[in-house]
Amino acid sequence: MRTIKDLVRPNIWSLAPYSSARNEYSGHVAHVFLDANENPFNGPYNRYPDPLQEELKERISSIKNVPAENIFLGNGSDEAIDLVYRCFCEPKKDNVVAICPTYGMYEVCADINDVEYRKVLLDEDYQIKAEKLLAACDANTKAIWICSPNNPTGNNINSEEIEKVIEQFDGIVVVDEAYIDFSNQKSFKRYVSNDNYNVIVLQTMSKAWGSAAIRLGMAFAKEDIIGIFNKVKYPYNVNALTQEQAMKRLNDPQAVSQWVSILLQERGRMVEAFAELPICEKVYPTDANFFLAKVEDAQGTYDYLVEKGIIVRNRTRITLCNNCLRVTIGTREENNELLGALRSMK
Repeated sequence: MRTIKDLVRPNIWSLAPYSSARNEYSGHVAHVFLDANENPFNGPYNRYPDPLQEELKERISSIKNVPAENIFLGNGSDEAIDLVYRCFCEPKKDNVVAICPTYGMYEVCADINDVEYRKVLLDEDYQIKAEKLLAACDANTKAIWICSPNNPTGNNINSEEIEKVIEQFDGIVVVDEAYIDFSNQKSFKRYVSNDNYNVIVLQTMSKAWGSAAIRLGMAFAKEDIIGIFNKVKYPYNVNALTQEQAMKRLNDPQAVSQWVSILLQERGRMVEAFAELPICEKVYPTDANFFLAKVEDAQGTYDYLVEKGIIVRNRTRITLCNNCLRVTIGTREENNELLGALRSMK
């Protein structure tokens, strides 16, 4: 297996990170702050937030059962996705491999960072074999992207195949678990503290935790990967309001469990009801808080729903998703409104 030093871009490895005022006094008790050129008025919002979010990480650690030193927090999962490229991928030289179709930001970030993005098509069941992903790799492949449950397909990627990739690939394996709370698949967090594997697991506050607006993403990885991320990230990447709101939500995990239970019940009801609609040709199996459905005319159905003030996602232009709509599970009232509109569609 390549070491982290082998994988990291040389300029990043030798980078001297910016040292913020709040980093320098860390570990000491203080009550007079005259170091960061802050305005002394309008507390507490006049002060810069904790650059490493230590209190928040401790709370997440207790819930996720991951040591705080193995946690990176970012401005949504998208920050961690971008950091994989910025830290490990040399522009115009290195490449990454990803399942296809999948979450679009992996490719967007590759394009922004001028890194070759290699797509490996899923099969007709939206599954992948490890050997297909590994066959797409070469000496310049720095990372493999696997989203499970996958977006936009909604299904778990076979965990045995993911394990094979983790155990056989000598670069970074990123497993994006944004929708794991709606799935019965075991999280791959179990790999992150094992020095034998370069695994990054992404999770988020946006989905099950009902906090998309606060933009808080989580990356779990071994300490040296977290250290590289912290070296490259902006000094105060997670603002104080986000940290404050995240703590409030994390202090009430029972509410989240209730939300997930309700959404799973609604998911089962919606999948059955949607499959009976005249326009529906197939509803694909899902392990997320949404489902993908093939319909007779995705664009026409989408346009019809927009006129009704109901917005779903038209995925017909996505590879392997021709004439497919992606439908998020809403409240019972919202779901009934969608079904009612489609049942009266002419």
